[in-house]
Amino acid sequence: MADHDVNGAASGAAAPAAGAAALFEAHMQAELNGHLDATMASMVAEPHLLNLASGTGGKGAAGVRTFYATQLIGQFFPPDVEFIPISRTVDGERLVDELVIRFTHTETLSHLLPGVAPTGRPVEMALVVIVGVNDGKVAYEHIYWDQAGLLAQLGLLDPAGLPVDPGTAARLLAFTGKG
Repeated sequence: MADHDVNGAASGAAAPAAGAAALFEAHMQAELNGHLDATMASMVAEPHLLNLASGTGGKGAAGVRTFYATQLIGQFFPPDVEFIPISRTVDGERLVDELVIRFTHTETLSHLLPGVAPTGRPVEMALVVIVGVNDGKVAYEHIYWDQAGLLAQLGLLDPAGLPVDPGTAARLLAFTGKG
């Protein structure tokens, strides 16, 4: 159990965890708002980012900045995006978010679907983000999702006969009472 000061504020282990959560929230807002410099300012001098399902990302300040500038900022998600949090685990060194993202594929999303033109189809996908924190800054992001399920929802992969289920995000929402 976390220690608290006389005003009820968490101290000890909870304070670094709260700082990591606030840091990541600010980092995400900078991404969503299209602020490249603010996004980079929230990161260590030599960060890395890897979207494991699509292979996109970057290493080092120049690589991450190039990724953000060419594949994320300005094309993060379409305007109808909805983020549904499932769980968050956080300490002073790491934050792990599990969420479901809903959107209509009306825009190019190079970080998720490099080379794929908008299909106009609805998407509901589960995603896990692991964020490393070092000295109060984002050190890395490792982002995981079911690429086969995403491609099936967009009509780009026929799941017949394959161990692919494009409905897992809906089941996750139902199982957790979030949907």
